[in-house]
Amino acid sequence: MMRRDRILLAVTLTAVFSADLYFILLPKLRSKGLTSGHSCSCGANKLTLPPSQGGLATPQLSNWTSAPLLDGTTSEPAYGGSKLVRLFSHPLYNIQTPALGPEERLLQVEQLIDYYRRKVSHWERHMKLYSEAAALANITVTKHEVTYDPDASWLKFHLGINRYALYSHDDPTVLQLIKDMQSMTVISADYTQDEKALKGACDCTQVVKPSGHHLKLALKMRNLAKAMFKPMRQQRDEETPEDIFYFVDLQRHNAEIAAFHLDRILDFRRVPPVVGRLVNITSEVLKVTQNEDLRAVFFTSPANNTCFFAKCLYVCKTEYAACGSPDLLEGSLSAYLPGLSIAPRISIPSPWMRSYTFTGREEWEVNPFYCDTIKQQYPYNSGNRLLNIIDMSIFDFLIGNMDRHHYEIFTKFGDEGFLLHLDNARGFGKHAKDELSILSPLSQCCMIKQSTLLRLQLLAQSEFRLSDVMRESLQEDSLRPILTEPHLLALDRRLQKVLRVVHRCVRRLGKDEVITKDFVKSTVTPEAATDGTMRR
Repeated sequence: MMRRDRILLAVTLTAVFSADLYFILLPKLRSKGLTSGHSCSCGANKLTLPPSQGGLATPQLSNWTSAPLLDGTTSEPAYGGSKLVRLFSHPLYNIQTPALGPEERLLQVEQLIDYYRRKVSHWERHMKLYSEAAALANITVTKHEVTYDPDASWLKFHLGINRYALYSHDDPTVLQLIKDMQSMTVISADYTQDEKALKGACDCTQVVKPSGHHLKLALKMRNLAKAMFKPMRQQRDEETPEDIFYFVDLQRHNAEIAAFHLDRILDFRRVPPVVGRLVNITSEVLKVTQNEDLRAVFFTSPANNTCFFAKCLYVCKTEYAACGSPDLLEGSLSAYLPGLSIAPRISIPSPWMRSYTFTGREEWEVNPFYCDTIKQQYPYNSGNRLLNIIDMSIFDFLIGNMDRHHYEIFTKFGDEGFLLHLDNARGFGKHAKDELSILSPLSQCCMIKQSTLLRLQLLAQSEFRLSDVMRESLQEDSLRPILTEPHLLALDRRLQKVLRVVHRCVRRLGKDEVITKDFVKSTVTPEAATDGTMRR
């Protein structure tokens, strides 16, 4: 009897174990086996073709602010190594652009080389006449030999400008140009063309002051490269006072530097290369300038520091001066774009321009349906112009720039050309304030490029956190730290707000109405991207 009971117990336990194995363990093993391979891409509202099959994923909309899905899976946190390298190796940063023909390139080699030769000849003739005149006036002139270098990095940068961006994903020229701008010999300093147009006269009744208020100079290098110098006006930890209007705010050199790095991280590539540099304003500005007006605004401060100020009359005072220590002054150097004679550009008022008065308001500030009107107007009724303005508004919101009253385009590329993100020095003024009105083009139009959205979602992940990759990128600049920690952390907070605006639009209108597909096949597979190297 006892033996029979033992046999019955053994049979019962065997049956229970078999049931557990069949109904519980095997399904779990099957599930694990399936998820270790490629994710299923047939679910409704999930994905298009994965990158390895010639497409890129449409973003899932279930969790916009933490874990964007790019190929059907969530990126696992990776520890150690460079986040910036991994970011630039990601498939989203290696989108294949169409083949570039002559019409897609801004300049041709022969055209630019001929322009360069003429500039060298003109400079040599000019310096000969200037030296003769200076000798007659008993003025000492610092002479610098001009070098003709057809392989100069600034020439290659100009040749790389195309219909889609200022530089390509894998072009090493930009990094070389940044390195060169830090050390190139300055042979001439002058006011910029817009300041020269003022001729020292300013209308103090204007609310928006002319560019003489900004204190910027055009520096020419030995190989005739040109860079715009904006000197330091504020310390890193200084904030824009609450009572200061955006249109009279100081321009910050570190904001120009940071804006270039952010533009590159967002993969817009619409900001010309910018780098920080310590400039000797005595030997590299005062002694090489041929502009008597510029010489006249130099003085020595009571602390025995060399200083200079803007020539515009209403700030022609020593309290507005920028001073060296005693001669060295840090600032930003922004690479010049090709001259207007060979690469014409036009400046267009932004539809979301602010009212540059103390009390006035523009229509977009009071009319929530303003974008419906804009969508009916040329050139915003077709093509990418409106989507590019929305890209620019996201960029401006992240840096806190309220001063985007115009935008520029290259005339050669017509309506389909990209917008240049120029003059960003009024960004990064208040790290604690997020000015949501800057996002009005996005919130009112409820449109965004798919490529822009996917990169924003990627930068919201811990593996590619925006503040982390910005911090790492800015470490490459010689004037580091460029931004204080509160400004870096503000980027993450503002990014979340951008994604929430898009999320609300999608909930209201549906993703097909909001998200516009705009890119083609990736040039790398996800597997290759995990151990890739930086392509910038």
